[in-house]
Amino acid sequence: MKTPKWFLKRNIIACVLWPLSLFYWIGSRVVFNLRKKHEYVSKRPVICFGNILAGGVGKTPIVRNVAKYFDAPVVMRGYKKSKKTEGIGDEAKMLSGDGILVHVGDRKSNLILLNKQKSNTPIIMDDGFQNSSIKKDISVLVFDESIGFGNGFLLPAGPMREPKSAIHRADAIIVIKNKDVAPDFALPTNIPVFYAHNQTVSPYDNKTSVIAFAGIGYPKKFFNSITCKLIETRVYPDHYQYTEKDIKDLIAVAKSKNAKLLTTEKDWVRLPDWAKQEIRFAKLNTEIENNFYDWLYKGVNK
Repeated sequence: MKTPKWFLKRNIIACVLWPLSLFYWIGSRVVFNLRKKHEYVSKRPVICFGNILAGGVGKTPIVRNVAKYFDAPVVMRGYKKSKKTEGIGDEAKMLSGDGILVHVGDRKSNLILLNKQKSNTPIIMDDGFQNSSIKKDISVLVFDESIGFGNGFLLPAGPMREPKSAIHRADAIIVIKNKDVAPDFALPTNIPVFYAHNQTVSPYDNKTSVIAFAGIGYPKKFFNSITCKLIETRVYPDHYQYTEKDIKDLIAVAKSKNAKLLTTEKDWVRLPDWAKQEIRFAKLNTEIENNFYDWLYKGVNK
């Protein structure tokens, strides 16, 4: 689904849905406590990168960087698996395309499998901060400065999976810097905070006219990062599975306006091979300040 407008700014819909958030919170606490009773403790260190918002903050490029740094495997659920992503999901396909070993499916089962290997390399968990059935050696929360806490409400009235107080379960926080800063975005002072910067690398120069499309959590972030001559944007639901008609319509519109089609890497991996010849993606590179890696290395090897 597309990210609801009220996730970022409270309106009447958010207020009407707020009572449902109470039921969501009670249900999630029950599940969390039940899972905690059967917590699995990995022999290999587990580094979890998660968030307390429902997706779209830019966590996957950070997971990619850290997995490469340690030459470590990644375990993840593999959300929205399909034939177009070889049955592993778009994020998993992105990571595996960079030579990272990705295990998709039940994270606990994959951890048990990886612990049978003769290796002390840490295991990176993509998401799972709310999954109490697995003990994490290090938990890192990721925030985007421009999104902050959204409207501050829990699902479905807002984007929050947990209240802000859940931040105190984290060992560190990574904040992706942005020219716009969300109001009321204040973090605890007793938890290490590290900063990261995004750079979108376009395959086209600044003078090229492009039509950009995206099916991600917060597509506006992608559109704002484009340095080409942006003449039109198209928004699709998060993890959207593009049909042949969708793609042909996009190609036809681009040709009629003498423009190029541009999308995100996450969207691009969901396209069929024939469409990848017509459509290119802008690579998102995320650089985390070096002292984060020093802190993480010490934490893993203490």
